[in-house]
Amino acid sequence: MAEACSLLLLLVFVLSAAPVEGRHGSKLSQNYYKSTCPEVFSIVQSEVEAALNKEPRMGASLLRLHFHDCFVNGCDGSILLDDNATFIGEKTAPPNINSTRGFNVVDDIKARLEDACPGVVSCADILAIAARDSTVILGGPSWKVKLGRKDATTASNAAATEFIPRPNLSIRALVSSFDAQGLSLKDLVALSGAHTIGLAKCETFRAHIHNDSNIDPTFAKSLQRKCPRAGKDNIHQQLDLQTPTSFDNSYFKNLLKKKGLLRSDQELFSGTSADSLVKKYAADSSEFFKHFSKSMIKLGNIKPITGSSGKIRINCRKVN
Repeated sequence: MAEACSLLLLLVFVLSAAPVEGRHGSKLSQNYYKSTCPEVFSIVQSEVEAALNKEPRMGASLLRLHFHDCFVNGCDGSILLDDNATFIGEKTAPPNINSTRGFNVVDDIKARLEDACPGVVSCADILAIAARDSTVILGGPSWKVKLGRKDATTASNAAATEFIPRPNLSIRALVSSFDAQGLSLKDLVALSGAHTIGLAKCETFRAHIHNDSNIDPTFAKSLQRKCPRAGKDNIHQQLDLQTPTSFDNSYFKNLLKKKGLLRSDQELFSGTSADSLVKKYAADSSEFFKHFSKSMIKLGNIKPITGSSGKIRINCRKVN
């Protein structure tokens, strides 16, 4: 996915949003842990940087964890919960099984935070900070992360199956999926730009490269050798062949050439109103970075649990 990075590129774009009210009345704030855990940002940053130095692909994995968490009943850390006697969790839902990763990195972050400030920082907030830091380390924009989310005490396999967007969706279905979360077309296109990093399995792009017409024929043929019509489901392919190790706007340039790996990627440039946004981001990386940052703030504001209703899980994998 990406090559090792040794330096955190701070404050490419620093954007903030007005305080957001959670499910139970309290507001998120960048300074939420200022007195209770002042080291929270530095601890998360150092652990994420160490993880990406070992395996740069982990940046995309951590960013994806936050996205998949927020799309299922809000940003509440529920994706981190293992199955137990009372529920089947989200890890084994079709969009996540054998796909989501980075849980060990979250465990490491949580362990350090529990040493520094026991029982204070939520797993949901760890995901939000780690997503931002992963983006910055790989060369992308920064934003001010609002904190104060509490952790869920349950998870829903069914909700994960229903609400996480699939790679074969049409533009209409994608717009509907994002709209259900309070996210706009601009948010959809900007957030999809995260596919400038990371990998996808053959089974997720097979139909697009073998059956669709909205794809460059030479590009499709080159992928068909690697991902045949049957078999090799778990063979991985970089989502962005041009600069797979950098968070940049090459993803959008690829879409203009009909070289989107996933059907859902290329649907963003298929003769709809999304086309103008793709062209804008392909032409101006600063516009992409600005809108991506704003959209990540909106994503992180989806239905957080705040106040006394949620919990601070001591182990992100299980309820206290």
